[in-house]
Amino acid sequence: MCRNIRTLFNFEPPATEEEIRASALQFVRKLSGFTNPSRANEAAFQSAVEEVTDAARRLVSSLETAAPSRNREVEAQKARERAKARYA
Repeated sequence: MCRNIRTLFNFEPPATEEEIRASALQFVRKLSGFTNPSRANEAAFQSAVEEVTDAARRLVSSLETAAPSRNREVEAQKARERAKARYA
């Protein structure tokens, strides 16, 4: 599926601008069906990426939780273990 679309909320350190944009790009690619849009569609594609990036940034920054922040390394290790079990 979309490998860069990941949970970005409640991590320490917080999601970076690059992570948010990468997720937005994958989302727009999935919706449009284009990995690289034609010149005719480039402006609309890039505009959509920017709009989704802005919306995602606003969402992540406005969410609140009482749960402790998750550790990126611990979550990545859990994901590797799940993948190892799934593809073993």
